Amino acid sequence: MNIYDVSKKAGVSIATVSRVLNGNNNVSEKTRQRVLSVMDELGYTPNVFARGLGLNTMKTIGIMCTDSSDVYLANAVYYLEQELRANDYDSILCCTGTRNSTKKKYMELLISKRVDGIILVGSKFLDTHMEENAYIIDAAKSLPIMLVNCHLDGENIYSAQCDDETAVFSVTDSLIKSGRNKIVYLYTSTSQSGLKKLSGYEKALDLNHIPARTEFMQLCHKDILRAKEYLNSLHARGISFDAVVTSDDSLAVGALKFAYENHIRVPDELNIVGYNDSILARCTEPELTSIDSKVEALCSTTVNTLMGVFAEKHVPSKTLIQAELIVRGTTRL
Repeated sequence: MNIYDVSKKAGVSIATVSRVLNGNNNVSEKTRQRVLSVMDELGYTPNVFARGLGLNTMKTIGIMCTDSSDVYLANAVYYLEQELRANDYDSILCCTGTRNSTKKKYMELLISKRVDGIILVGSKFLDTHMEENAYIIDAAKSLPIMLVNCHLDGENIYSAQCDDETAVFSVTDSLIKSGRNKIVYLYTSTSQSGLKKLSGYEKALDLNHIPARTEFMQLCHKDILRAKEYLNSLHARGISFDAVVTSDDSLAVGALKFAYENHIRVPDELNIVGYNDSILARCTEPELTSIDSKVEALCSTTVNTLMGVFAEKHVPSKTLIQAELIVRGTTRL
């Protein structure tokens, strides 16, 4: 039993059956009920591939992320799937790791599955060498590519970004104005987003005529213990600091552990700021001041933009969303 049998029995076109299957409003209620009745009579259960043949769409979106165990990326995938489901789209998730060859392989896999669009979550999908991004630009020739928190110029490529540079600049500047002038910056990556955050830190120092110190800028990846150990190494060398700004809450937790281990009072002697306002920010004592990077807003914007593309509406190729500082017990801002 197939869509052709339903079409013949109901006395309507295959396109009309397809519209009923897809919930399209361009079908009268009387016709809709007749088609549904015939489907029930014939015991017809459509599968996703049959729907795709009839509609020229699989109603499925591919989602690619580098690491689904990462708190930020896991939250993003959750919000994206929620938004897609609300728009009657299914999703296929691929966890690619960071190797470009694997990213390309999964991109090709999703395209072979005839998905309607692909969402890349996080700025680790972009390489500083433009030739390594060619696979994204090539994929966009056949379907829309959506980027969450990174941007790449290209036809049929759309992005939603948090203004990471301004967020880190603002909190660093605020710390300086509150009397902190020896600020350590710990960051997790040199991705597009990571470099913008680092730039915000450096710009705040420059604006306030504070020299940037190499030992005050450290790449720690997302490692709580690595962050604590690095701060311990500075402490052991007699290098004093009065604030720690981080690019991820995990590093801020490491800073708090360092303070506890060395009997340093937070926030009186040391201010600490996290990033992403994840569940980690509320699992410490005191709770972490953290920058809310608006992951839910980024994801809803991404899906709304994608739906606009499908509807052939004019949509922006880039949307910039402002972060928000959530002040808690690790600062006096």
